[in-house]
Amino acid sequence: MQNYQKDSEYKPKKLLILNILEILRKYTDENHRLGQKEIIDILKKEYNMSVDRKAIKRNIMDLIDAGYDIEYTETVRMTPNKKTGEMEESYVWSDFYYANEFSNSELRMLIDSLVFSRHIPYSQRKELVEKLEKLSSVYFKPSIKHIVTATDYNLDNKELFYTIDILDEAITAKKKVSFNYYEYGTDKKLHCRKTSDGTVREYKINPYQMVAKEGKYYLICNNDKYMDVSNYRVDRIANIKILDEDVKPFKSLRGANGQPLDLQKYMDEHVYMYASDTIKAKFRVSKALLSDVVDMFEKNLKFSDESSAYVTVTANVNEISMFQFAKNYSNDVVVLEPKSLIEKLKEDAKQTLKIYDDLK
Repeated sequence: MQNYQKDSEYKPKKLLILNILEILRKYTDENHRLGQKEIIDILKKEYNMSVDRKAIKRNIMDLIDAGYDIEYTETVRMTPNKKTGEMEESYVWSDFYYANEFSNSELRMLIDSLVFSRHIPYSQRKELVEKLEKLSSVYFKPSIKHIVTATDYNLDNKELFYTIDILDEAITAKKKVSFNYYEYGTDKKLHCRKTSDGTVREYKINPYQMVAKEGKYYLICNNDKYMDVSNYRVDRIANIKILDEDVKPFKSLRGANGQPLDLQKYMDEHVYMYASDTIKAKFRVSKALLSDVVDMFEKNLKFSDESSAYVTVTANVNEISMFQFAKNYSNDVVVLEPKSLIEKLKEDAKQTLKIYDDLK
């Protein structure tokens, strides 16, 4: 009986260092830190372990020596020497937190790619997502709801992770944001959009939800100058800031019919995906549509015959996407090649005209 008691008393001490590590992983990050007393309180409440401050510090030092990335604040305190009475420096450790292997934005991207993978069964995706969630603190989980649908994604804007974090914070706090907005030029590079006088344009936005569609992140929002819904590419956003102003309610926007955002309905009504053969297309386009052209046809394109208002584009493109693109922007796009596509557009235009003529 005596040996059993000694063994049972020893086991909690042996587990103390692991329990402290679990507490730091679960309850701390750069913005949420714990002092020694708080760790002691959690050990008592959740692990039924009673320890003193010296044990906490000693075990954390052992974890650091073992290679765990634990950050802390060290302050100097003057205390009297028990023997001589002279004041001496002592060092106090506080504000401990575990520096997780992944940032929240990195984990969010990993989880997002799993959630919307078409190749992994739902049960396995769910299990993997739960494992990834455990790599961060308890404060990470609630923010996932702000990204709800996604596919593959290619990064151009290096600010993307930071932008997602700021938008996530703004959406949660229901605050407006301001930012600049990138667009493509004929050099196929991103440039901040400017006003007519050449200054960088600043947007004041009411953010409601981040979504991802066809491999690209979008912000469903409202430009504060207007009363309609807008979509902005998240990877086009630059220099984002949270403003100390409450967002305009979504239900107050034109077309919302006094209702909050129904995300599923919104996404169902904004579908733009096609599948067909690839063709080599040549078309004349307004330079105001350059960003849309690069979005649609990626960077596998060539520009020629550039003027102040128009440029000729040659690209290998999806035929139906090109057909729809030319229809959607008929006032700004003129297809030059191939002839077969020109004939389809002409026939479609005739049919459309006939439909409207028949309405008489």
